[in-house]
Amino acid sequence: MEEKIKFQLGFTEFRRARGGGGGGCINEGDAYETDRGKVFVKRNSKKDAKLMFDGELEGLKAIEATGTLRVPHPIAVFDDPNMGTDLARLHVSNQKNIQKAKKEESKVGEKQEDAHQQAIEKFGFDTPTCCGYIPIDNSWGEDWPQFFARNRLEYQIKLIKESNGDRELMELWSILQLKIPVYFPKELGIVPSLLHGDLWSGNAAEIDSTPVAFDPAAFYGHHEFDLAIAGMFGGFNSQFYNAYHEIIPKAKGFPKRHKLYLLFHHLNHWNHFGSGYRSSTLGIMRELVN
Repeated sequence: MEEKIKFQLGFTEFRRARGGGGGGCINEGDAYETDRGKVFVKRNSKKDAKLMFDGELEGLKAIEATGTLRVPHPIAVFDDPNMGTDLARLHVSNQKNIQKAKKEESKVGEKQEDAHQQAIEKFGFDTPTCCGYIPIDNSWGEDWPQFFARNRLEYQIKLIKESNGDRELMELWSILQLKIPVYFPKELGIVPSLLHGDLWSGNAAEIDSTPVAFDPAAFYGHHEFDLAIAGMFGGFNSQFYNAYHEIIPKAKGFPKRHKLYLLFHHLNHWNHFGSGYRSSTLGIMRELVN
């Protein structure tokens, strides 16, 4: 967003002022030093925020034009491309394809070939992908809890067992694997979403004010999985999550499933970087089984 403001308004200098942050009950804000003096930028990720800011802009212009009450000089209102919005749209794209395919099927009595190719109704991927350097099994499955337990958690635990073994890990896994279906009630209605698979701030950037994600470990899975690793290392700001959940609201039981998905990444890091991740991994497992 900062680069976009600098480019759109033609600033040659644009840096955050020291001690210039702040906000009220509704918006966030920051002050910036520019080659043309100080500016204050207000932000809000709610879906109707632009309407609010457009009204404020015109109101400030009208008051300023009277030459009576002094007000801040309004400059512009910008939309900020948000990776949270883009990610949510990615996650619902396959659901739309499925709905389209079913609609076509009901019209003509059989699935249209192009719709069938685009609508993915299973979990997995056509080829193995890697999260780090470890290949992950993307063999297609129809049941998400079973797929996640077998193709994600069990595989990582098997690698740890083969490398050095860990009795407590195996004991906790014997309990946890029986509890996994409890976290996925039928009313959750999980539809396969195309996932990035390894989305954290280190695998995201911005080019020409547009969010960009790279280094995926893509597969079709439950959309909540993509929100896990960001909290492990470099998370995203509140705007990201607000924008995401405007499109895909949190479902009941989200915190427990979030822990379960986070467990995969801790296991994966244990396999990549050693037993320094043992304590955090077992800690998550204890929370989940208790």
